[in-house]
Amino acid sequence: MDLIFWRHAEADDWTEGCDDMQRSLTARGEKQAKRMAGWLDRQLPEGTRIVCSPARRCEQTALALGRKYKLRAELAPDTTPEALLEAAGWPNGRSVVLVIGHQPALGQAISVLLGLQQESCPVRKGSVWWIRTRERDGDVQTVVVTVQAPELL
Repeated sequence: MDLIFWRHAEADDWTEGCDDMQRSLTARGEKQAKRMAGWLDRQLPEGTRIVCSPARRCEQTALALGRKYKLRAELAPDTTPEALLEAAGWPNGRSVVLVIGHQPALGQAISVLLGLQQESCPVRKGSVWWIRTRERDGDVQTVVVTVQAPELL
């Protein structure tokens, strides 16, 4: 199974009293999302299942890709890595799954999957981590396929 983590692009800063779920992408964030979406569109196979946090900034990031996606409440900013992986169907899913979400849950899920000693892995805004599980010689392995940042595309 391939699991792709895409952190939402740069968004407006949180301020006292603002609704975190309604924060929008900045102009820079819109450019980041478009740049990464262009790369993803060339890489993703047909039939990739896309699940997205219901936060506005994540949905705006998903819209840049121009493919069908499903909003999942369990991917909201306060999610856990366990809920995120369950929503993605890890590890038993058969398709490629793209998850558009937030830190720290994305980084925590990556740390769990890769068996890192640190609790969370840094995931830059707008960047993608592509993880794959495979079987080799009877052992199940989890490998990093690629990490991409919009600034490098």
